[in-house]
Amino acid sequence: MQNWALILGGSSGLGLATARELARRGMNLCVVHRDRRSRQVELDSVWEEIRATGVQVKTFNVDALRPDKRLEICEELYAELGDEGRLRVLVHSIAKGNLKPMLSDESPQLQSDDFRLTLEAMATSLYDWVKECHLMGLFTNPASVISFTSEGNRKAWQNYAAVSAAKAALEAITRNIALEFAPYGIRANCVQAGTTDTPSLRMIPGHEDLITHSLQRNPYNRLTTPEDVAKVVGLLVQDEALWINGAVIPVDGGEHVR
Repeated sequence: MQNWALILGGSSGLGLATARELARRGMNLCVVHRDRRSRQVELDSVWEEIRATGVQVKTFNVDALRPDKRLEICEELYAELGDEGRLRVLVHSIAKGNLKPMLSDESPQLQSDDFRLTLEAMATSLYDWVKECHLMGLFTNPASVISFTSEGNRKAWQNYAAVSAAKAALEAITRNIALEFAPYGIRANCVQAGTTDTPSLRMIPGHEDLITHSLQRNPYNRLTTPEDVAKVVGLLVQDEALWINGAVIPVDGGEHVR
C-alpha cells in the first residue's frame, strides 16, 4: 500500500517545508495550492526537485475552499490511487485571512463578513476536507490530520482579530475531529509554530515588531524556521506518535514559556 499526504496550501511557508519533509520520508504528495501564473515556472521546478527524490507528486492549482473543487480532487484521488494507495496524512496549511483593525480612521475596519470568510478558510475548511476524504474512503488506518496554529489563538495582536478567532476555532475543530474520527483510525493534532518568517507573517501589519519581540523572548534568540515545524510534522505521522491525539504542540524553541 502506497502512503500519500494531502497538503492544503503546500506551495510556500510551512506547507511547502512539510511537503519536502514528508517526501524525504518517502511519502507521495498531493498538493493543493492557489498561486498566480507568474509563479508557475518556479513551482514546476520545485515539484520536479521533489519528484527527483523518488516520490510521486500530484498538484492542483485551485481554490481549496470551493466545494466543487474539493469533490473533484477527492474523486480524482480515489480513481487514481485505487487499491494501491491511501492518505496517511492530511495537512491543513491554508493561510487566507483578513488582517484589518477593529477601529481605524485611516483604513478599512474589520467587518462581520471578514470574520466569516477567515473562519471558513482557516478553520472550518479543515473539517470539510477531513469529512470529504473520510466519506470517499481515502484515509488509511491509521491516518493523521495536522493543522497549524499560532500564539494568536489566545493573545491579542493588532489587526489579528479575525485570524485569532479562526485559530481558536481551528483548535476546537481539531479536538472534536480527534474525538469523533478516532473510531476510524484518524487522529488530529495542531502544531503551534513559533514566529516564523513566512509570506503569511509578512502580510501582518507591524510584523517587524512581532519579529523583534519574538527574538527577545526566544531562549535561543532566533525565529522558528519552516523546517523546524516540518520536522515535527514528520515525527507526528510516524507510528511511534499514534497515541498523540487532540493536542496543541508548541514548536518554538520555548518561546511560549516567556
